[in-house]
Amino acid sequence: MKKIFLYCLLLPGLAVHAQQNLVKYVKPIIGTQKMGHTFPGATVPFGAVQLSPDTDTLSYELNGKYNGDVYKYCAGYQYDDKTIVGFSHTHFSGTGHSDLGDFLIMPTQGKLQLNPGTANDTKSGFRSAFSHANETIEAGYYKVKLDDDNITAELTTTKRVGIHQYTFPKSDQSHIILDLMAGIYNYDDKTVWTYVRAVNDTLITGYRQTNGWARTRTVYFAMSFSKGFASYGQKNFDDPQVYKGFWRKFDQTKNFPEIAGKRIRMYFDFKTAEQEKIKVKFSISPVSQENAIENMKAEAPGWDFNKMKEEAQASWNKELNKIKIEAADDEKINFYTAMYHAFINPTTYTDVNGQYKGLDQNVHTAKGFINYTTFSLWDTYRALHPFFNIIQPSRNNDVVKSMMAHYDQSALKMLPIWSHYANDNWCMSGYHSVSVLADAIVKGVYNGDVGKALEACITTANHRNYEGIGEYVDLGYIPAEHSGTSVSNTLEYAYDDWCIAQIAKKLGKREVYDTFIKRSGNWVNNFDKSIGFMRPKMADGTFKKDFNALSTHAQGFIEGNTWNYSFFVPHDPNALIAAMGGKKKVGLRLDSLFTMHLPDEFFAETEDITRDGIIGGYVHGNEPAHHVAYLYNWIDQPWKTQQRVRMILKMQYKPTPDGLGGNDDCGQMSAWYMFSSLGFYPVAPGSDEYSLGSPAVKNAMLTLENGKTFTIEAINQSDKNVYVSKVLLNGKLLNTQTIKHADITNGGKLTFYMAAKPKLK
Repeated sequence: MKKIFLYCLLLPGLAVHAQQNLVKYVKPIIGTQKMGHTFPGATVPFGAVQLSPDTDTLSYELNGKYNGDVYKYCAGYQYDDKTIVGFSHTHFSGTGHSDLGDFLIMPTQGKLQLNPGTANDTKSGFRSAFSHANETIEAGYYKVKLDDDNITAELTTTKRVGIHQYTFPKSDQSHIILDLMAGIYNYDDKTVWTYVRAVNDTLITGYRQTNGWARTRTVYFAMSFSKGFASYGQKNFDDPQVYKGFWRKFDQTKNFPEIAGKRIRMYFDFKTAEQEKIKVKFSISPVSQENAIENMKAEAPGWDFNKMKEEAQASWNKELNKIKIEAADDEKINFYTAMYHAFINPTTYTDVNGQYKGLDQNVHTAKGFINYTTFSLWDTYRALHPFFNIIQPSRNNDVVKSMMAHYDQSALKMLPIWSHYANDNWCMSGYHSVSVLADAIVKGVYNGDVGKALEACITTANHRNYEGIGEYVDLGYIPAEHSGTSVSNTLEYAYDDWCIAQIAKKLGKREVYDTFIKRSGNWVNNFDKSIGFMRPKMADGTFKKDFNALSTHAQGFIEGNTWNYSFFVPHDPNALIAAMGGKKKVGLRLDSLFTMHLPDEFFAETEDITRDGIIGGYVHGNEPAHHVAYLYNWIDQPWKTQQRVRMILKMQYKPTPDGLGGNDDCGQMSAWYMFSSLGFYPVAPGSDEYSLGSPAVKNAMLTLENGKTFTIEAINQSDKNVYVSKVLLNGKLLNTQTIKHADITNGGKLTFYMAAKPKLK
């Protein structure tokens, strides 16, 4: 593969004050061919716009059933594809389900075509062939040559505005197509309604409402051209309607200023000179067309594309410079690519005037915080939000406030489960907002009303008709007959209940603490001592008989098997170790997990698990076992934590386009990488402790919001020296396998002494 980045030479030391151009180390690591990987386009940190190429337009539905191939296009882009259908403005990063792909734009020249055509015959539509040799991907910038029409496309963004620059050949038939039908996980009835208004020959506005993963999602837009179009038009692909009203008096197909329908593609015609650049600014808003215009005016007032690109990349450099590392080339590329991925989500969901559309579909104003959306909480509570509590505490404080606003606006009075665009799509299990709240509260990050936050957690945890909570409260587990994910739900609820107990403890609410700390022990109800595994339990109290410990399908677990989930008691590893028969037996079980072979047949029916994300029987490509390598610390074998962590870092993260072993899941996989590379990990968010591992960096300096710095040094670091002989904190020997959050935020230095052989005693 041709390298598409210029890598700068590593300096021998770390500059304390100078800002390095770390954008150069961000590489398009987007995932395996089968997975719904990250998108390669342009965005700014936590931006509302993720402007990126889409390489195909597969339908979610095929012959009335789910089309499994669409899973590859969760982010809209497949590295192995050879054509691009256009550039859309909203994307998820590395999710296992999808939505978005709004407002696809495609420049063409020659005969106008308003169908995308097929990948096998690009001349049959407006799509174009492209080559990775003519593709540049950087943080905040994307460039590609569209071979069929000899057009160069360049993209950059502000927080709420996508900026396009298209370099055309000489032509009297140059076009810019706006596809209002396109979408990710699309199907014929997904678009509920579309409205477009041509204000003048350089500005159009409108909105699009869709019914998908989010069922009531409306996005408003304003689209501005640097050059007036000569003519414009549209084609409505709606099925013939019985009632057509009296709008039929007009020819709405060409140069008509007000358009409405469900399935619309528009075009704008230009005459272009050789190498003429036409620029497009496309802003979005959750509230109104007027706000979309105001967002554009505020963030992108001029037409200097290079300036806006430089500002986008400067915003990335500002964020990436919060951690400066010295490491080998591959680790440095992996680290800053991971940091880039981690700072894409959550996404801004507030206009420049502070307005946003709430869960109640009313317009609200965020007062004293930025409202965020895109909460993939089943994934990100584990490491991403704890990482924010160190590096992005003010932003995570706003995230918690956004969750509280969600709760206030919820008709069901629940904190978010998996929310985006004023919707909760209810994906995955647990009520892990409470983990994010607890971690922020315990670590002193959240400055809002903690009492109200506790109330929101309790109310969510007692919502009896959601995912078996009623039976969980009454029985201490969820009967297998009533849920296909009965065991994983019970385990996740038990951990979340422990988180609620930590908030109650901080507030001195003893009765609440006692209630939820008791509930946090419910994991024991699914632990079958006779086999040493978590196992589905029936309503009559007996364990499910036809049970397969290797299978990831129909065994009571979501995205995993009992080999991975049986270790999911992150809040009380000591109790789990005792239940499993003690430290020696747990050590043997952990060793087996990492060294066994899990045959393909046991995850063939589980879409989110692929061979690439598996080490032995340990499924790193999915999140339930992300803490497991650190459990050796609890059984007096820390050297195995050190060895396993370094193995996972090498095997699951590589500086290649397919370098991720699974979905990045809005930054969780990347946050695991950063924590583990730095030498510690939050096994149980909601606690103020981090478990020590084996750093992959030589040095790292974390610049904290409070002005202090926390430095990590790994003496004698190398690929062979993965074991830790001793650890010093501020020059004093550490006698535990943990450090506390305050040890980091108070500033100081953590020094690891690395060796080629383990320290067994």
